[in-house]
Amino acid sequence: MAKIKDILAREILDSRGNPTVEAIIILETGIWATGSAPAGASIGKYEARELRDNDPNRFLGKGVKKAVSNIKEKIAPALRGKEVTAQRQIDDLLCQLDGTPQKSNLGANSILAVSLGIARAASLSLRVPLFEYLRNTFWPEIQDYSLPTPLFNVINGGKHSDSGLSIQEFMIIPKADLSFKEKVRVGAEVFYALRDVLSKTGYSFACGDEGGFAPKLGSTKRVLDIFSQIANYTKHSLGEEVFFGFDVAASHFYSSEKKIYNFEGKKRKSEWMLNLYKNYIKKYPLLIIEDPFDEDDWDYWAKLTAQVQVLDPNVLIVGDDLLTTNVERLKKAIELKSANAILIKPNQAGTLSETVDCINTARSANWKFVISHRSGETNDTFISDLAVASNAPFIKAGAPNRGERVAKYNRLMEIEEFFL
Repeated sequence: MAKIKDILAREILDSRGNPTVEAIIILETGIWATGSAPAGASIGKYEARELRDNDPNRFLGKGVKKAVSNIKEKIAPALRGKEVTAQRQIDDLLCQLDGTPQKSNLGANSILAVSLGIARAASLSLRVPLFEYLRNTFWPEIQDYSLPTPLFNVINGGKHSDSGLSIQEFMIIPKADLSFKEKVRVGAEVFYALRDVLSKTGYSFACGDEGGFAPKLGSTKRVLDIFSQIANYTKHSLGEEVFFGFDVAASHFYSSEKKIYNFEGKKRKSEWMLNLYKNYIKKYPLLIIEDPFDEDDWDYWAKLTAQVQVLDPNVLIVGDDLLTTNVERLKKAIELKSANAILIKPNQAGTLSETVDCINTARSANWKFVISHRSGETNDTFISDLAVASNAPFIKAGAPNRGERVAKYNRLMEIEEFFL
């Protein structure tokens, strides 16, 4: 057993060059570990709130000195002397210290960095890999390990690039019965081929926030048609080895006043969007549609989920902005049958324990879940270990490109090769 001696914190930069928080957990034994908070560009209004300084003289107001000070001055004194393996008690205390539903007092970025750092320090103190510590702590009843299927975001749109595409992410999904290492290979080969095709056809292959390309292709149909060509070009069979997916992030082009989606330069109603998705499912090997409607357009979420189950029961309707890794919103969605899968982002919840509670709620309803990064990432690979510990069916960590994205995939390949 080891107790917390001190907690330090500092301002670091994320993958977009914006400040974020890193916490350093120091144990009485001399062991220390870090945890860092990612940040999203498309932020759901129901997720936990990060704390920014709003000082225009530093980082255009995006500094996190207040969050760093909260760790040093408020969180550290409350946690000194606590047993580092008491994860849930520590997370509960962090929530009590903040005292707000969305962590707006201390900031979800300060709270999460500490919460994740505590878990990593505990695993080091027990001399076990992080994924094994998380499994033993939260899921001891699960006997075997399975690695997630990666969702590679290879075309960036929406708020993740200046491509002009309404849909935020277009994903390639290697779903065949392959090892994780081989799935990474398939994704990388498709990514290489996509770069070559874009180059030869005169499109830009500059990258967006999550490592995918950001060409100005003009329409969703154009992207999916190019995907079809690429998969054939690499000899990976569509609908058997390679599937498609996209994150619509519809809340970000929805007018709540007019109840209209400004999609690809035209005003569209919910019913039109629903029929569009159904047509895509009929024409392309789609496996995942994330955030197809606004975060409050509950009726159409349920309509699409019901109709998709008739078209193709394997297709997942995934809630991100709708659910924001929030147990209460997830319970509502389960009751209304508004989706059949949830995106899990620890910084939306604010603590590791709340993230685990959301995973368990999804699992109890036989929902699929996707462990996810954010568009503003660090090199922290915590979500890779979390995916293995929880036997997550999927992980979303970006394209097979850029160091902060590849770090997650490399960690999963390391776990597969040396531990499992």
